[in-house]
Amino acid sequence: MSSDTITAAKALMRAKAKALRAALAPQARQAASLAIAEIALSFLPSLPAPGAIVGGFMPIGEEISPLPLMAKLRDQGYGLALPVMMEKNRPLQFRTYKLGDALIPAVWGIRQPAADQPSVTPDIVLTALLAFDDAGYRLGYGGGYYDRTISATRAHRSLVTIGLAYDEQRVDAVPHLDYDEPVDWILTPSGAHRTRP
Repeated sequence: MSSDTITAAKALMRAKAKALRAALAPQARQAASLAIAEIALSFLPSLPAPGAIVGGFMPIGEEISPLPLMAKLRDQGYGLALPVMMEKNRPLQFRTYKLGDALIPAVWGIRQPAADQPSVTPDIVLTALLAFDDAGYRLGYGGGYYDRTISATRAHRSLVTIGLAYDEQRVDAVPHLDYDEPVDWILTPSGAHRTRP
C-alpha cells in the first residue's frame, strides 16, 4: 500500500474514531477514567523504582482522562511530567508537573507546563489515542509528535509506553507507516493488553 493510501485510510479512520468517542456518554467516560486508575501500573512485570517519572497528558475533548491515574501514581511515589510541543516535526519535551500546577495554553487547546519548569526524560509515557489495535499501533491526531518522541528516547534508553483508551476504541488494524511507533501496552477499563514482548 502506498503512503498516500495509508494516509488517506488514517484520515478516514480518524473521523470515524472521533465520532465514536464523542458518542460515549459522559458518565461512561468518567467511569472509564476511574477504572484505569484502579488498575494503575499493577500489570507491569516489574515496577519502576520509586521516584520514576511518568509522562502523562492533559486530556482534551472526549479523551479518556489520565488525571485520576496520575493522582494515584503520585500517591505511589512516582514523579509526574507533561509534554510540551517545542516546534513542528520535533520530539516532545517533558517538564515536571504537580497536579494543580498552573499551566499555559498551547496549540489545539492543549495546556502545558511553563518554561520555568525543569525538563525531564520520563521512564513511562502515557499516550492518548483515537484508535488502537492488538499490535500496539495507535491512531493519533496526525502530528507524529509521540512517534518522534518514542523513537528518539528509545535510541538511547529504555522506555515503557502505555496507550490509554476506552475499550470501544479498539479496531482490527490501524493503518501505519514505517515511522509509526507501536506502544508496549494498551490500558483500557477492561484491563491491560501487552502488545510488545
